[in-house]
Amino acid sequence: MEEHTITVLLLGDEGCGKSTFLSRISQGRQNFHGTRPITLLRDIDQPFVFEIRSRKGQYRFEFYDTSSPETWKLLRPNLVVVCFDISQRLSLINLQRVWIKEFRTTFAAGDVTPVLVMGLKRDLRSEEDPNGIIYPQEAYNVAQEMRADKYMECSAVTGELLTEVFEDICKTAVDTTTPDGGQSEGGCRVM
Repeated sequence: MEEHTITVLLLGDEGCGKSTFLSRISQGRQNFHGTRPITLLRDIDQPFVFEIRSRKGQYRFEFYDTSSPETWKLLRPNLVVVCFDISQRLSLINLQRVWIKEFRTTFAAGDVTPVLVMGLKRDLRSEEDPNGIIYPQEAYNVAQEMRADKYMECSAVTGELLTEVFEDICKTAVDTTTPDGGQSEGGCRVM
């Protein structure tokens, strides 16, 4: 069975939850629901590798995060996940003003590389601070304006929606190995 290597790049502000997300999924599916404490991965250990076998084939996912040195700009990712912290409005603003522009100017293939938008720290969404919290519909609208392929959100700390988000990333990434590619046919979809 042929093995495909797929490069996934996570872009986003420092502290938005990318490392916690990667650390939680690195502990395996049995720990997706927050049953064990998270041991944070070190940035120098990149790429974070996940081997997955499905009926479509065998895949080696190499996840990179922008916390690594500037070498992330030398990557040729098959999939980009632009991340923000649901509990911090500035994180969403930076997603729009900084990260999507950084992606599109850094990678010439920006028009064909699938882009997913992921809200992290879902567990911190509360009614106490209505001005700072980003609700799913607002984030979905931002993802649509950016012409992203999908919007999804989860909490790596509690494990809420982590399985669904990881499966959605993997499915989109696997689709990049097909002749049709991983981009959606138009419009942003909500996971």
